[in-house]
Order: sequence, then structure tokens, then C-alpha cells
Amino acid sequence: MIKTELPLLQLRHRQLLPIIQGGMGVGISAHSLAGAVAREGAIGTIASVGLAIHHPDLYAKTQRCKDRSIIDQANLEALDREIVAARSLAAGQGMIAVNVMKAVDRYPEHARQACESGADAIIMGAGLPFDMPDLIKGYEDKVALIPILSEERGVRAVLKRWMRKGILPDAIVLEHPRYAGGHLGAPNPQDINNPRFDFKRILVEIVNVFESLKIDPIPLIPAGGINSLERIKEVFAMGASAVQIGTPFAVTREGDAHINFKNILLKAKPEDIVTFMSTAGLPARAVLTPWLKKYLQREEKARERATPERAKCAIWAECLTHCGLKDGTPEAGQFCILTQLEQAVIGNVERGLFFRGSEALPFGEEMRSVHETLTYLLSGQMPKLA
Repeated sequence: MIKTELPLLQLRHRQLLPIIQGGMGVGISAHSLAGAVAREGAIGTIASVGLAIHHPDLYAKTQRCKDRSIIDQANLEALDREIVAARSLAAGQGMIAVNVMKAVDRYPEHARQACESGADAIIMGAGLPFDMPDLIKGYEDKVALIPILSEERGVRAVLKRWMRKGILPDAIVLEHPRYAGGHLGAPNPQDINNPRFDFKRILVEIVNVFESLKIDPIPLIPAGGINSLERIKEVFAMGASAVQIGTPFAVTREGDAHINFKNILLKAKPEDIVTFMSTAGLPARAVLTPWLKKYLQREEKARERATPERAKCAIWAECLTHCGLKDGTPEAGQFCILTQLEQAVIGNVERGLFFRGSEALPFGEEMRSVHETLTYLLSGQMPKLA
């Protein structure tokens, strides 16, 4: 295990490096990345959605297919393959988690498949995961539950609902929408910079929640904008037990995306990173590549034209429970998010949607390994170029 002066994360009687590699879909964090992170003694995370893109035989079944059951089965089989492969790479070290988006229509099936395939933890965000304990019946002793939330009110609500079921989270990820990549925890774009999400404030507030509900402290794991040992120490001093980090792992050599995807993220300047409304009805953060630039130029007109009468799923996948395009909802984005994210992971610079956090990367424009990234984040030592 990599040496660090930071305290280890105690989770399900395991001692882990205090870093969760964030789940990144579609296909950005699959078995290669998650397995490499876990092998080092941290928590590697597979994003459950759209993994068939990495399996040509399964992906072929989903193309131009109007049978939803075939599409769903292909995606579940891909998730099973990825978990098995990640566990093999991890060789018994660390933990393999699966990130399940509450906003995905088949999230219960994804969670159940994760349990059956041997995941060590389920991490759930993109909505309040009130029913998360119900999804793992029979696996309570095997699978850790880690909700992703952003503010005290949501944490309190989830804890109170779970307490009625006789279960508590094993840890809680606290995502700051000002810095994170992909879908953000603020329901409205104008809320992204609201101080109620600041780690210094929310970590204190949640400790008070634990006390008011008379429960033992639960590990709190800030996420968003954490890219150095100094930043990790800052949030540890505020009461954090670990951190979740996404974009710095997406650009590692072991990252499951195409080299073009990694280069887009590595070379993005601050002015290239923008926030916009996703088709999921949540603000999102990504790099202003050609497709996104064109979309934003016509976004206002597209949203003005959106009505339920004109709406339909572009590819029959119906991946999201609520989709601006499928449902004709003008408040949400008007594009097929699955199509654009798939184009990104395969490296199509012209057509892809490239999610990215707002902050600088640990090694600038240099691509490094998972081992080097974890070493730098946990020890502050800058690895020498090979």
C-alpha cells in the first residue's frame, strides 16, 4: 500500500487508502481504471451506465434495437463482466464500488446486478437515494452503501428515512457543485456557487445532524476540486475521513476512455470548461468541444420548441427516468446524452460530450499512471517522468 501520513479510511472492517475514485460514465471508469485503483488499496469505482460500449458483441445487440429488454440485458451483462474483470485486476486489494445514478431508469436493476456480481460497495447519486437499502436485500453484510449528497438538508432527510429501515450509510460523499465534473448536485444553475455547499460549512452541519439524531459519526467524503495533498489535508482538518476524486483519474493511463478523451481533458483551459443544463434536468460541467459549442448556440430555440407532443427517445434506450428530449421538457437539455457520452469515450472529438471538473489537474497536461496519481495525492511527492 502507498505510504501516506493521512489516516486510513475504516470501511466495513477494512483499512483503505482514503480516496474514492469517482464513478464516471459512460464507460470512462470501467474495469481497467477501477481495478487499478483498488489494487493500490483505495476504492475503485465502475460507473454502471452504458458499459456495453466496451463490449462489441453486446453493443451490437443494442444498435437500432427497439426491444428495451434486449438493451437492458446487454447493459446488465456488460456491468457483470466489468465487475468481474475489475475484481480480478484488484487481486483482493482495496474495494470495487459501482456508481449507480438514481436518475437512470433502471437504477434498481443496476444496483441488484452490482450486488450479484460481487461489488464491495454501491455509490448512488443524481437524486435522493431513499430506497437504496431496499435494493440490496440479502447483501447487507457484503455491500457497503455510500450515498452522494450535497447539502445538510438532503443528508438529514436520507438519514431519517434510512433509520426507519434500521440501516445507516457506511459513508457519505459530499459533492460540491462549484468544482465537480459531470452532473452536479445543485438542482438549479444559479445555486452552484451557493455557500451552503462549502465543505467547511457542510462538514460542521452534518456532525450536528449526527448529534441531533443520536447516531455515531459516519465517514464524510468531500468530492469536487480536490487535486493535491494540500487540498486533502484542508478537508481532513475540517472533519473529512476521505475524498472522492474523478477527473484526475479519468486521464490516467489505465483510464478506460480513448486517448482523445484524455487529451481533451488534459489540455482544457479554464475558459474551455462550461456549465449547462443536461437532458437529465441537472446542471452539468464539461469541456466546450465542437458538439457542445454548436448545441449551446441553438439550445434556447431547442428548449422553446420542446413539448410532450413532439417528444420521443432518439435511440429507444430510454436510459433516463426523466429526459428533456424524451419527455419534451423545456427546462432540461434537448439532446441524447447517451449518444454524446458514447462518442466521447470512443474518442470522437467532433461529436462527443466531454465531462470534466473545473480545477487544474495534478500533473498539468501530462498523463500519468494510477500509482503515480495516488502517490502524489497521498504523499505530495511528484513522481519523476519515465
